[in-house]
Amino acid sequence: MTPPQRRRRHPKEQPPPEPLKPGPRKEPERLYVLTGSEEGRERAALDLVTLIVARADPPPSSTPERAALIRLCAAPLSVAELSAYLNLPFSVVTVLLTELLTAGLVQARAPIVRQAIADRSLLEAVMHGLQKL
Repeated sequence: MTPPQRRRRHPKEQPPPEPLKPGPRKEPERLYVLTGSEEGRERAALDLVTLIVARADPPPSSTPERAALIRLCAAPLSVAELSAYLNLPFSVVTVLLTELLTAGLVQARAPIVRQAIADRSLLEAVMHGLQKL
C-alpha cells in the first residue's frame, strides 16, 4: 500500500536558475600550476600532524606559496595548520612540501607520541589523591 501523496492547490512555478555571476572563482588549473608536473615524482610520506620546521630562509627565486610555507615554518607547524593558513588543499601542500624537503629548505618531524602505557607512579599518585577526598 502506498501512502497518499499531497498536492498543492496552487502549485508555484519554480523561478529559472540565476546565471553565474562574474567574479573571482577558484580554478583547478591554478593548483596544477602551483605544484607543477608530478610525472615521475614521489610524494613524501606526510601526515596531517607531521610537524614542519624551516631550515633556511626562502630563496629569492621561490614562488610566493613556497616562500610563504618557509616563512610560516619558522616555528614548528603541522601540515594541517599550513594547509589552513595558506587556504590550499592538503594534497597541494604536500606536493609543495615534498619539493622543499628535497631541496633541504624544510625538515619534517614526526609528532610527539605519548606513551601507550601510563606511568605507574603517576597513576598511584592520582589514586591516592582520589582516596583522600
